Amino acid sequence: MTTVITYGTYDLMHRGHVRLLERAKALGDYLIVGVTSDNFDKERGKINVSQTLLERVENVKSTGLADKIIVEEYEGQKIDDIIKYKVDIFTVGSDWMGKFDYLNEYCKVVYLDRTKGISSTEIRSDNNSLSIGVIGNNRLASKFIKECSFVNGVSTSGLYLDENKNREMFDDNLLTYDLNELFNKSDSIYIVSQPNSHYEQIKLALEHKKHVLCETPITTNVKQYDELLKLADNKNLILLDSLKTAYSVAYQRLLLLVKGGIIGEIASVDAVCTSLKSANPASWDSSFDSWGPTALLPIFQLLGIDYSDISIYIKKENNYDTFTKIAFKYHNAVASIKVGNGVKSEGELIISGTKGYAYVPAPWWKTEYFEIRFEDPNENKKYYFKNDGEGIRYEIIAFLDLIKNNTNYYYISRDISRKIIEIREKINNGMLND
Repeated sequence: MTTVITYGTYDLMHRGHVRLLERAKALGDYLIVGVTSDNFDKERGKINVSQTLLERVENVKSTGLADKIIVEEYEGQKIDDIIKYKVDIFTVGSDWMGKFDYLNEYCKVVYLDRTKGISSTEIRSDNNSLSIGVIGNNRLASKFIKECSFVNGVSTSGLYLDENKNREMFDDNLLTYDLNELFNKSDSIYIVSQPNSHYEQIKLALEHKKHVLCETPITTNVKQYDELLKLADNKNLILLDSLKTAYSVAYQRLLLLVKGGIIGEIASVDAVCTSLKSANPASWDSSFDSWGPTALLPIFQLLGIDYSDISIYIKKENNYDTFTKIAFKYHNAVASIKVGNGVKSEGELIISGTKGYAYVPAPWWKTEYFEIRFEDPNENKKYYFKNDGEGIRYEIIAFLDLIKNNTNYYYISRDISRKIIEIREKINNGMLND
């Protein structure tokens, strides 16, 4: 019996996939098909796969061509599978010509011509076309525009500079100084301006029937936030928090492990986010606006928003907020954040539990690595995940899915978004502990 093995993503199954599997099947007597997992796809750069792993496995199963279906989860698995299943022939599409020649040491390698004129990438691009207009003029706006180019079907339609600075960071061909012009040529809007400008800009975009992705905090007070949510819902539009950490692979995996009980019952969550800016405080952003939402995210996503007590301390320089520390008390846990612009500390995240603790080194908000540590260091585990675009790329995909595929999963819930705004409001209203 001749055993054949092949691998693929099999997203949005089309006749090209089926034809390739038919030809693979014809090479032998028994066909094994490896379907790549979601995490492995992301590691390989295929970050906007439309269907889940289960759906893609069902795609292959429905053809009736596979005698066995396995999941490909890591680099190097092909060699392990070839040995494990005593494979005689490895086959893949000719667009990978030469890539897998190294497998000739273990079995015969055959490259098959692909069906011309059709691909999952083209289908995704056709189905998911989205133009995004950008409002803002900082480095995050520049990063966002760059990351849009990595997501199939997404394009940047223009950039509105809300202030005439940092112009040199952007392509002149993108610039516009008329918001109506930006709205007219965009399906959606990404806002990364100062928080005090968010409300008016979001409202205008929603009134122009544009979906909105906005940096957190979305507004400066809860009343404005609720008004915008109502407006978005009435017009059947998406209003989504933009906070890159929430969408990163490592951070999502960390949440799953901790919520799954790997460190036992959570006793505390402590997050630190700081940076040193210009020596001139007038050029800085508020420490809370810059870092508060990021630092609060793991606390609220792990412990919830129903804390029993909160203490807020602020260090000011020339009436400017340079450092903020917030402590929370929950029923069975405590939490704290330290955020600063102009004050530097170790930017780590530590989640303490009754069995062990999770340690995420600086800068934890864009990490690709974290550790789960225990009393016995021999039990410690290290986790590595590729984080393309610091999470911005995955954020764009989540925004696209909400708009085009009617998914209903928000990486940052509205309750958490509202609570972040509520805390900002307390700070602005001087409700602090001296």
